[in-house]
Amino acid sequence: MAESTEDYIRQHAFGTPQLKPDEKRAFLGNFRERVALALTIAQLNNSKTPAMVTDVLKGYPEYRMYLNGKMADSMISQYMKLAIEQNYQFTILVQNGVRVEQKVSMNDFGVVIASPTDKIKKRVTF
Repeated sequence: MAESTEDYIRQHAFGTPQLKPDEKRAFLGNFRERVALALTIAQLNNSKTPAMVTDVLKGYPEYRMYLNGKMADSMISQYMKLAIEQNYQFTILVQNGVRVEQKVSMNDFGVVIASPTDKIKKRVTF
């Protein structure tokens, strides 16, 4: 009885424990093993990146694109437009820090293409 009461108090005091929260935060809510392509905001500034992302979208139609909602609106619009043109599922995520509000950096991931449910057998690039 004491063990279940202690677990109950711990869960309600600290919330439900999460598996690999830092990894999920870095990859826009995904586990690394499900990610086929992850591009930093710095990489998205390259002029060749949109064409490469379009090719990946065509090659992996069953996956989903996740966009970092803290990027510049113009960049979000550009990649959202690519997803819409390819009739590709996408999600825009804004993950606020629990205790500290952090600004987006050029090393944060801006676009992640991942399987919503399964482990990826072959990654495109990291």
